[in-house]
Amino acid sequence: MTKVLVTGGAGFIGGHLVDALVAHGDQVHVIDPLLPQVHPSPPDYLNPKAKYHKSDVAEARVLSKLLPGAEVIFHLGAAVGTAQSMYQVDGYVRENSLGTAKLLQALIDRKLRPRRLVVASSNTIYGEGRYRCAKCGPIAPGLRSEEQLLKHDWAVHCPICGAPAQPAPTEEGKPLDPSTVYAMTKYDEEKLSLMIGEAYGIPTVACRFFNTYGPRQQLHNPYTGLTAIFLNQIRNGHAPIVYEDGFQTRDFVNVHDIVRGLLLAMERREAVGHAINLGTGKGTSVREVARLLMDLEARELPLNTPNKYRPGDVRHCTADISLARKLLGYEPKIDLRTGLAELHAWSRERRTEDKVRAANQELVDRGILKG
Repeated sequence: MTKVLVTGGAGFIGGHLVDALVAHGDQVHVIDPLLPQVHPSPPDYLNPKAKYHKSDVAEARVLSKLLPGAEVIFHLGAAVGTAQSMYQVDGYVRENSLGTAKLLQALIDRKLRPRRLVVASSNTIYGEGRYRCAKCGPIAPGLRSEEQLLKHDWAVHCPICGAPAQPAPTEEGKPLDPSTVYAMTKYDEEKLSLMIGEAYGIPTVACRFFNTYGPRQQLHNPYTGLTAIFLNQIRNGHAPIVYEDGFQTRDFVNVHDIVRGLLLAMERREAVGHAINLGTGKGTSVREVARLLMDLEARELPLNTPNKYRPGDVRHCTADISLARKLLGYEPKIDLRTGLAELHAWSRERRTEDKVRAANQELVDRGILKG
């Protein structure tokens, strides 16, 4: 039996991780503030064999109580939502960056050395993904300019010759370019944890999650993952709102595959000191995700494509999972169609309320959604 502490363990990914740890026979404590935006009521999936502590991760009293007994720490607790982070800067920095700093400071002050610290990072810290130019070879372009986006030119162009570039798998060595407050705070979490882990002899691994989906996503939260947002809109008979033209691609990875990657990161000695992509290695367009969900719901709706964009959004980002295969023995097992079918089946027993339009109007009012 391993004594494990999971921050954010009542959340979407954290809840699945807690179940896996409990099933393995581990003793699990969870720190989670159960924020109303994410949990308007207590989740019905909280594992009765885990012990839950309703608290912010930075709460000194809770940390002093739980950290000394923890052999393994999974730090998943964070405020999520890229667009929302752009107008709630203080809250995101306090919850994510400062919360992580408080956790690390508590380990240092108490001279605690857990056998593993696994930190949830994000693909958003890359900014744009890796690309290839037919003339110039591999490139790492920055964000598209405001001038370009106002012309509805959505393509990524080679910064050297100006030709349209083709997306390529994004490896961990690509230069990082966080383009939202959320991305910046995830960069802080990853860098601080790996830095302190190396300095104090705490074996630390950072897992860069790509676009995670699956059962237990919060269908009512308009700032949650794209699959849940689309499913909510379709279920309510509303055309899915698609930014840009909908041909932008993401790497959609199932939550069960993410949990497998986290468990491997807990055990594999070779992973220590590394930041590792957890994705599928396959890019899927936003339009295709909407189509697959409409097929599952047996409802045909037109896409709502107002040609608007959000500053900081990237065009393409797909994981290169070579390092995860090498260091973790990780291999994604669930294809997108199968995973979306599971999400859809789970969602049928949940009430959905489409709050996306109200959220979009707030983004427009704050100048975050443009066109």
